[in-house]
Amino acid sequence: MKTPKESIYISTKDYFKSQEAFDLVLDSSREILKTTPQPAPEDLAGYYQSQAYISHSNTQKGIVPFLYGMVQKWSLKNKSNLINSFSNNKGTLLDIGAGTGNFCKIIKQNSWEVYGVEPSEKAREIAAQKNIFLQQSIQDFKGQQFDAVTLWHVLEHLPDLENTITAIQKLLKPEGVLIVAVPNYNSFDAKHYKRFWAGYDVPRHLWHFSQKSMNKLFSENMKLLKTKPMIFDSFYVSLLSEKYKTGNSFAIKAFWIGFWSNMRALKTKEYSSLIYCFKKA
Repeated sequence: MKTPKESIYISTKDYFKSQEAFDLVLDSSREILKTTPQPAPEDLAGYYQSQAYISHSNTQKGIVPFLYGMVQKWSLKNKSNLINSFSNNKGTLLDIGAGTGNFCKIIKQNSWEVYGVEPSEKAREIAAQKNIFLQQSIQDFKGQQFDAVTLWHVLEHLPDLENTITAIQKLLKPEGVLIVAVPNYNSFDAKHYKRFWAGYDVPRHLWHFSQKSMNKLFSENMKLLKTKPMIFDSFYVSLLSEKYKTGNSFAIKAFWIGFWSNMRALKTKEYSSLIYCFKKA
């Protein structure tokens, strides 16, 4: 039963795989949307089991995976530069939701001591081929602390959100840096595509965040240093959204929507995806 502070924000479905319907329920006090109903933890893996799930696949062909790969190379360099900007001395880094280990590989080449977490066995096997050896759960690092912890489009996937955030904060050393990238449901492309917006990606995305919610999620000893846009996300998400809406695998209109989303965000700061950089007191 929904509490008085909760209401259905939008109804959508899993356009990627199952075609099942879901509601996104708004917690107005924190501006968090919750995918409802949420699959049981033991059932979640089934929603990822597809060769089309690009983040866990190195073999996809077609225009969208090609563009994804091109942007990923540019993005990896920028992520590395962002992490390096916070520490001249490097140190230890834990990447949560490491996928096939591409970010871990490049940050390791930048002289960081790298660790990673990835629940997908297939993705861990691919990472191991790159000499990146990942653990299955953050519980494998219980009692350890790191100079930096990163979650690149991962927080929205995590069950038991509040307890998981508490555990993540404990993994940071004092003065450690936490980098979290998530989609922004207040962006122009989200409001344009509505229930077809690929950034919702239910039920793999269990939670959906605004800038207000990201400021409320973490404890008071986590200071928000800066927020940075992920400008290419609006184009990629718009391509997928057009596919869900029209059935077209490639649509020029998507580039216009992505471009206009970024132009609007110059004023509103509501980009399709945002990177939040926190520092632990």
